[in-house]
Amino acid sequence: MTTKNKTVVRSLDILNLFIDHEELTFQEIIDLSGIPKTSVYRMLMTIEDMGFVEKGADSKYRLGLLFLKFGDLVSRRLDIRQVAYPIMKDLHNDVEEAVNLIIQQGDEAIYIEKIDTYQKVRLYTAIGRRSPLYAGACSRVILSYLPDNEIAKYVASTELKPFAQGTITEKDHLMETIHQARENGYTVSHSELENHTSSIAAPIFDHQGYVIAGISIAGIEANYQNERISYLADKVMRAAQEISKRLGY
Repeated sequence: MTTKNKTVVRSLDILNLFIDHEELTFQEIIDLSGIPKTSVYRMLMTIEDMGFVEKGADSKYRLGLLFLKFGDLVSRRLDIRQVAYPIMKDLHNDVEEAVNLIIQQGDEAIYIEKIDTYQKVRLYTAIGRRSPLYAGACSRVILSYLPDNEIAKYVASTELKPFAQGTITEKDHLMETIHQARENGYTVSHSELENHTSSIAAPIFDHQGYVIAGISIAGIEANYQNERISYLADKVMRAAQEISKRLGY
């Protein structure tokens, strides 16, 4: 049996009032919630400081701009999965390699979709799994297409730790691969997150031209050599372009 934190539950009860009410006075929140005045005051102060609500010049409370950010993130992520899945499936059926979809979350990338029906060997990738932006093709392709100032800040502040025998651990090398990705339109990795596996990834852009996701083909390293790389790169770039197009790019 789980024990709910009473303060958290009450704070959420207050926020839920704004589902049906665009704005509320302090007294209206007390009356509608049934929560004691002192508790409402204390919780409002906290969630206002955090940006979840804001108090106007008319002394009425409204949902804060932070919710716009959360709403946009949820909407974008759901849209990406819904739009990308059929294209991912076609790509998987075509190349018979694992196909992954990732998004950025802070200084990491998180896998939000994966299709690996034909993949006989289990790979590092899995829905919900995270990786740093510098390691693995799918993560690094997002890093490569971020604005220059964001890349510079990330590289300067990040310690490049090894995960497998091919992980990039030198910052000069990382910058070289970023420049190469921008030139080629895709990124390749070999044994960066897991030994003897490879991946080829391309960026996905939104309607404003901002990179919001990455799509990759991944499998056993022996299958990602020589002319096979350019063949698979073309496939994954076409898929990324189609997803971007459907997202308004």
